[in-house]
Amino acid sequence: MALRSILGTMCLGNRAACCRFHLHPPHAPVRHASCQSRSGFKPERVAVVTKTTRYEFEQQRYRYAGLSEEDLKQLLALKGSSYSGLLERHNIHTSNVEHVVRSLEREGIEVQVVKRGAYSEEVVRWADAIISAGGDGTMLLVASKVLSKDKPVVGVNTDPERSEGHLCLPVRYTRAFPEALDKLCRGEFRWLWRQRIRLHLGGTGINPTPVDLHEQQLSLEQHSQAHRSDSQQRSGALHQSVSTPSLLPVRGLNEIFIGESLSSRYFRRLKQSFSSSSSSHVTISIIITDPPAPPPPACSPVQNSSGELSVHRRSKSFKPHLNLLLHRASYYEISVEDGPWEKQKSSGLSICTGTGSKAWSYNINKLSEQAVEEVLKIGRSQAGVDVPLSPEFIERVTDQYNESLVFSPDDRRLLFSIREPIVNRVFSSSRQRGFASKVCVRSRCWDACMVVDGGTSFEFNDGAIATISTSEEDQLRTVVLEN
Repeated sequence: MALRSILGTMCLGNRAACCRFHLHPPHAPVRHASCQSRSGFKPERVAVVTKTTRYEFEQQRYRYAGLSEEDLKQLLALKGSSYSGLLERHNIHTSNVEHVVRSLEREGIEVQVVKRGAYSEEVVRWADAIISAGGDGTMLLVASKVLSKDKPVVGVNTDPERSEGHLCLPVRYTRAFPEALDKLCRGEFRWLWRQRIRLHLGGTGINPTPVDLHEQQLSLEQHSQAHRSDSQQRSGALHQSVSTPSLLPVRGLNEIFIGESLSSRYFRRLKQSFSSSSSSHVTISIIITDPPAPPPPACSPVQNSSGELSVHRRSKSFKPHLNLLLHRASYYEISVEDGPWEKQKSSGLSICTGTGSKAWSYNINKLSEQAVEEVLKIGRSQAGVDVPLSPEFIERVTDQYNESLVFSPDDRRLLFSIREPIVNRVFSSSRQRGFASKVCVRSRCWDACMVVDGGTSFEFNDGAIATISTSEEDQLRTVVLEN
């Protein structure tokens, strides 16, 4: 009887050990592809990274002006936004985050709630697992700092009515998170190791310092200034020397985009001027996201006859000046699978993973039913064959083509897409899109960037060479729960 009791205790101990996410039974090897989980996980420490809601963003955006809540209401009304609507969505998100945190704490799990602005590598090292509380954008941010393939990342959609949440758990678990936790601990889920993009940057004139677009909410001009100011701090000789390719400290879960920063667009530049009048004021266009250095405290915002927001000041005025930037195509050379270099001009190129094939890449390449119908009509007239053109047939053909653009998140292949290629007697585009395991791009641009998952940007100008590929060690460990 005593021996049976001891054996029972040992079995329970082994089951408890297997419930930790990083411990597997001795007979079960760690798998590095999508597989059915045979043992659950219950981490001791979890970091919950929360998104910045639109309500919080608007508060932070105008915090320099010292606006009250009533002032913020007026400001949002002038822009055609609903203060009550933003506050309602904020409260829904906050309530769902609190639900997740309470569920974790009831299981005896230590929780650290982190706003996206405070999310860092230190938080990643502290946590056994990380929960992204927001939407797909928050999930991309969380994944960007997780370089280990053994640290689980779980996405929870905290506002299912307004966020698609492709990368998150099914929306039913937003309000039933204890059920999700129970399934995780019992092993009733599937591990999905998502492939990610790794980037090597070399060549001449490179600047490996990233600009965090999430943190700074930069406008186009400020983005360029951030890159230029960093470049000026670097040694001129070093900056122009030929550099051997170095691995950048980021991984792309969805896609990378390479292209010129300047396109056909307007932007406003703030120019400071001084006035002797005590009633001078600051005029702020409502499209400006980042103001200059914080001025003195403000009073309520008003709208003038031209439709611009004004916040009255003393002794200074900031006036927006309108500049026009002309279109500039992206000029580069591309090599696929170590093949010959091809010079191209286009609106830029996107390279995505299987995870990203449902996102921007899908919308770049998908066809509309109208386009499919017109092509079928031409094919019917040219070939003299009777092709049915019923709405049902056109819909089936369109869906089948568009579905071919999507591939599995654990697929090692990458899909490159050339946006609006310029084809003439000088420039060509042999393939507008295609699958590859390795793509090299040499920049011939003047003011270009390489943007990873829409959140991290690297300067990518003339002479810089990027090598884009995947590696098994860069996979992201995520969870798949069925409905």
